[in-house]
Amino acid sequence: MSKILKNDWNDVLSNEFEKPYYQELRKFLISEYKTHTIYPDKHDIFNALHYTPLKNIKVLLLGQDPYHNENQAHGLSFSVMPGQKIPPSLQNIYKELHDDIGCTISYHGYLKKWAEQGVLLLNTVLTVRAHQANSHQGMGWEQFTDAVIRAVNEQNRPIAIFLWGKPAQNKRSMLTNSNHLVLTAPHPSPLSAHRGFFGSKPFSKANDFLEKNGVKKVDWRLD
Repeated sequence: MSKILKNDWNDVLSNEFEKPYYQELRKFLISEYKTHTIYPDKHDIFNALHYTPLKNIKVLLLGQDPYHNENQAHGLSFSVMPGQKIPPSLQNIYKELHDDIGCTISYHGYLKKWAEQGVLLLNTVLTVRAHQANSHQGMGWEQFTDAVIRAVNEQNRPIAIFLWGKPAQNKRSMLTNSNHLVLTAPHPSPLSAHRGFFGSKPFSKANDFLEKNGVKKVDWRLD
């Protein structure tokens, strides 16, 4: 089988691609991409892993499933393609980033700069039908991304992990490694951000934790 992942993730996850659940997921996706509009583009599905090798991870930011409108999703949680309107949850992330560490609120929503610095922007489900949120839940992606989360948990070096909202917090029990800092908060969506996401200071807490452990902090500025 040709290498699906082009960096150290391939060694960690290659067995997943051989498992029955993934074979079923693959059949499902082939059919879905033929018969429906699916996001992201199939070449972008694994971008979170391609842009952020396991050995480089400093922060894991767990999302749910991709944006389901045209030209938004490109394989990184919360991020949209250049030139796209900034979605409401990301607007709230930027507001907290500004209030927490004084970053200028970005004019765009393209988070590749974070990914390239070691922020793994992982959704728990990696594909979605156009205009149908959560439409690929329960098809096997969760098993695959659990394997990613387990691999992060097993890293014996300091990693900050952001669990925002209930679906992300449901992964808390998998995160057993005392080397890591796990930060939970409500989801940044307009429905819940005022219940404790605002004021949670995840960016400064993560950077303080990394610096205390001798790891170069993340430059969260996007502009």
